Amino acid sequence: MKLFLFREMEQSKNFLAHGANWPLPGLCDMRVSMLSVVIETLNDEDPLARTLSSLVGPAVEGAVREVIVCDRGSTDGSEKVADIAGCTFLAQSTIAQAIDQAKSDWLLIIEPGARPLDGWAEHVAQHIAGQTMAARFSRSAEDRLAFLARVFSSKRALSEGLVITRKQAAGLARKAETADNLARGLATKRLAARLAVAPPR
Repeated sequence: MKLFLFREMEQSKNFLAHGANWPLPGLCDMRVSMLSVVIETLNDEDPLARTLSSLVGPAVEGAVREVIVCDRGSTDGSEKVADIAGCTFLAQSTIAQAIDQAKSDWLLIIEPGARPLDGWAEHVAQHIAGQTMAARFSRSAEDRLAFLARVFSSKRALSEGLVITRKQAAGLARKAETADNLARGLATKRLAARLAVAPPR
């Protein structure tokens, strides 16, 4: 599995670094090279590879401008995975440093292992065009929790991703040590875009 992901990312190298800056079909002339994706890692080699593999298509279409891997001190192959995919890898970094590095006005912050599902970029583009409020993805059908499980589980604040302006994220990051802390308690809109949630660590 890992070898397959590495080959797929190697064939599409530099798309995650630069994006294609093309308009998505059905969105008129809107330029949707709009998102800097930020992924915070700590020994997440395999989950990171899965997430990056899922972003290759949106990068080719122009939805993803760049991917920044904010690493908190991994000792596994996370840096190699990021390099193969053409990402910016920030070693021993903070979420604030990753946000400062981002080039886009909007960020997608997701956990390693999470995978945005087909069609998500169009929903995000529509959200960005209409407002500045932060937003979260909807869970895929397979990831929906039973009501009681949702009530009693210790939910990760980033489990459903976060679409947020760089300006708002930078302000929140001044007091947040991690990406999860940044997202916790934040008022957000629910998007129709779906996400396969990262498995528990």
